[in-house]
Amino acid sequence: MLKAEIHKQYPGITIDVAFEFERGILVLFGPSGSGKTTILDCIAGLQQPDAGCISLNGKSFYSSADRIAVPARKRRIGYVFQHYALFPHLTVKENTMYGIPKHCKGGKGYRIGALDVLEMLKIVHLQDRYPSQLSGGEKQRVALARALMVEPELLLLDEPLSALDHVNRKNLQAELKQLQRIWMIPFVLVTHSRREMQRLADEIIFLDKGKKSLSVFPALRRQSIELSV
Repeated sequence: MLKAEIHKQYPGITIDVAFEFERGILVLFGPSGSGKTTILDCIAGLQQPDAGCISLNGKSFYSSADRIAVPARKRRIGYVFQHYALFPHLTVKENTMYGIPKHCKGGKGYRIGALDVLEMLKIVHLQDRYPSQLSGGEKQRVALARALMVEPELLLLDEPLSALDHVNRKNLQAELKQLQRIWMIPFVLVTHSRREMQRLADEIIFLDKGKKSLSVFPALRRQSIELSV
């Protein structure tokens, strides 16, 4: 279970949110500047809250009260950035392996290899290509592969499909749902698209000016509708 209480102040906005989430896909939804990406960065360890606490499956990553601040590299959290952040001079396979110590997973408690992840995402045939030779949808799959290579306990996605055309976006929405069912870890996803939110979310947190304005469970509502039919 992910538990987060994040308080962080910037000029003009104070982010003050608290939530718990156990399984499925949690969507953070709100206008630009409402604090969505900052929340992801704090969970990942790329930023540090001014106060609060963050834990995953009972392991404390941050606690202002206990003076705990685990660095990002030790949190085993996957992060898919909005603009992919692929290295142009590295091949698909090399990008996927980036961040794994010495590009080797042997003896470090990992269970899967690069080709396993690339096969899962249907891009194993692209392993020797460079990012400039890929389509938008292919780049997104590489970014997902790299995030999954650390075999994360949590996957963060910052508007991962915003740069894709309608067809690729719809296909990858379905693949994200499937990936979550396969990996059985929580996904926290930021989106500006209401349609994407409705298709992907098991729980939605609406944010406004750094505060949680509403939390809903569309998956439970869908189940209740199906059971009543």
